[in-house]
Amino acid sequence: MNLHRLLLARHQNNNPIKVGLIGAGKFGTMFLSQARTTTGIHIVGIADLDIQKAKENCLRSGWKKEQFEAQTYEHALEKNNTCISQDSEKLIKTQGIEVIVEATGNPIKGISHCLQCIENGVHIVMVNVEADVLAGPLLASKAQKAGVCYSLAYGDQPALICEHVDWARAIGFEVTCAGKGTRYLPDFHSSTPDTVWDNFGWDLEVVKRGGLNPKMFNSFIDGTKSGIEMSAVCNATGLTPQSEGLGFPPASRFEIADICKPKEFGGKLEHFGTTEVVSSLQRDGTSVPNHLQVGTYVVVEADSDYVKHCFEEYTMLPDKSFRFSALYRPIHMIGLELGISIASTVLRNEPTGSPLEFRSDVVATAKKKLHQGELLDGEGGFCLWGKQMSSIESIKNDCLPLGLANEVKLNKDVQEGEQICWNDVEINMNQQAVKIRREMEDLFV
Repeated sequence: MNLHRLLLARHQNNNPIKVGLIGAGKFGTMFLSQARTTTGIHIVGIADLDIQKAKENCLRSGWKKEQFEAQTYEHALEKNNTCISQDSEKLIKTQGIEVIVEATGNPIKGISHCLQCIENGVHIVMVNVEADVLAGPLLASKAQKAGVCYSLAYGDQPALICEHVDWARAIGFEVTCAGKGTRYLPDFHSSTPDTVWDNFGWDLEVVKRGGLNPKMFNSFIDGTKSGIEMSAVCNATGLTPQSEGLGFPPASRFEIADICKPKEFGGKLEHFGTTEVVSSLQRDGTSVPNHLQVGTYVVVEADSDYVKHCFEEYTMLPDKSFRFSALYRPIHMIGLELGISIASTVLRNEPTGSPLEFRSDVVATAKKKLHQGELLDGEGGFCLWGKQMSSIESIKNDCLPLGLANEVKLNKDVQEGEQICWNDVEINMNQQAVKIRREMEDLFV
């Protein structure tokens, strides 16, 4: 609870945290909007393939044109300005950069950028949860050995859920379940970028105003992002996926302790110590009152009658038996909150969540019948959705991780609902991300 004080000290010493941002999309732009008003932070450089759009997003988020006029990263450091460039490698290597925010959303690029950060002794905040789930445990291990902090991104739900889990364990509770809310119906697994806005129920004017990417947002509605984020949580906390992945039971924020407990106690879960995502929609499509669509939660268990009585007496959102209690956060502020990770990694050398184990995976699953010769289009596209699976089962069944299922060709037909395996696709085994993934499997499984 002293991060602002530490940031203020850096400011007073004329030594703000020097930050590089790779990827000025929605998340990155949200971060930029608050970075400009945060004492003790200097955005030295923004690397993005579309320089013009990055500049437009800076203006959209409240920056003035003169704030990003530096022609080089070195000039930006010298003049307390910001340089916008396409060169991410040079940004990482710029002397003085303390932390890189990787916000491309591309797992292949994310792994490359992370390895460059480790090589150059620069802390990494991995907004790119796709890369984290593909190879995060190995990347975090390499970072630790190099004295670099590898952190999940505060404001994104995985880091917030990790905070809930840490809170529960630090006060002596066993975690029954942790997770988040989302908008889910079983049919949404077949959602495409053409149907995403109807499934979200959003006004197209809101979509246009926000410059929202249909493929990226489709990954939220088709269940993929939930699988990715809960896998990130499992790998960072030691929680274990359920054997069938996520069930997406409907639940209000006041029903979480009743729903997200094991079946033997009247809930929906397969076992203790797992993750689950609750839906804001009943299965008939009607809205769940007081839902948790954009929130996060943790469920804990009382180990004594005394604690059960406390749950009851103080109305701690208990289940009907008062054995379980839920703590929830109704919203997450996405990139607006990312500054917490920046301050924590640099000033405390403490990540806001970091993968320690390889417990959970996200495997490529067919949205429809796919045909030999078809080119897969990755997360949020027309071909696949990502299903959470235990890493042991994923490796045992030779399942292809979703993060490597983009722009690769099928060499056989695959039926709707089937998982795609490594041997089902033509893939370059010498690609850096593939080699890193295989190295992680050998090390952790």
